[in-house]
Amino acid sequence: MAFTHRRVRRVRQLVAKRAMRRSEGVLVAEGADVIGAAVAAGAPVESLYWAPEAAGMPAVSALVDAVIDAGGRAYPLAPGVMERVADTVTPQPVIAVIGHEMAGLDALDGATLVLVLDEVRDPGNAGTLIRAADAAGATAVVCTAGTVDPTNPKAVRASAGSIFHLPVVEGVPSDDVVEVLAEHGLPTAVTVARGGEDYAAVDWRGPTAVVVGNEAHGITAGIERQADRRVSIPMPGAAESLNVALAAGIVLFEIARQRRVVTGPEESSDLAPRP
Repeated sequence: MAFTHRRVRRVRQLVAKRAMRRSEGVLVAEGADVIGAAVAAGAPVESLYWAPEAAGMPAVSALVDAVIDAGGRAYPLAPGVMERVADTVTPQPVIAVIGHEMAGLDALDGATLVLVLDEVRDPGNAGTLIRAADAAGATAVVCTAGTVDPTNPKAVRASAGSIFHLPVVEGVPSDDVVEVLAEHGLPTAVTVARGGEDYAAVDWRGPTAVVVGNEAHGITAGIERQADRRVSIPMPGAAESLNVALAAGIVLFEIARQRRVVTGPEESSDLAPRP
């Protein structure tokens, strides 16, 4: 029991301390869906813990078996322990420590679509942005030095497992990121609330990096000054701006739409005009 207590104490420290997560090359994921995504992606699950109410849940039982089969360890927790470990008021009944290394700049080699988070501070937004980039087929995500830690447990949870699917580069200084991207053949488009080109009128079929900025202040001046283009989403309504994750999703999926190759029957018999 003391051995398990030491492990639980370590999980609590990993949840709270970025430096500890980096030094050990791990992150903490909460919830069967996110942990399942890690397992499916081949990420090494070091240890898994489940609350009493999870006993007998098919999804949790399957995770326990998968983790043990892969050489990891799984531990049941006593009542009330999960609430002291997780970082949410109402935690999921399963949590895991998973091996995860941040990517280096070589992840940008040959990249065709990169999403850049410039001083995004909210972990929920950061995770949702990683998820949107993954869904739209991005090659990588870059976080500038002022961006929240993408392995923050809230960011991991908001990514819905996408953090295990594509490389995330962190810590690039805002003043250097445009040059770094250019060195990898990626012109830079920054998103601005107003005054930019209509995002839907841009030809996105070539390699590109899309930069989204801080929730309150937008793109840092250095990046906006150096970027190849500024794009905006026309807003006919009265709202001043869009949430950063929503705006990124709109632009990313316009890029995906332009690049998509339609396969299958040339015409649907249900939709083809009738004589």
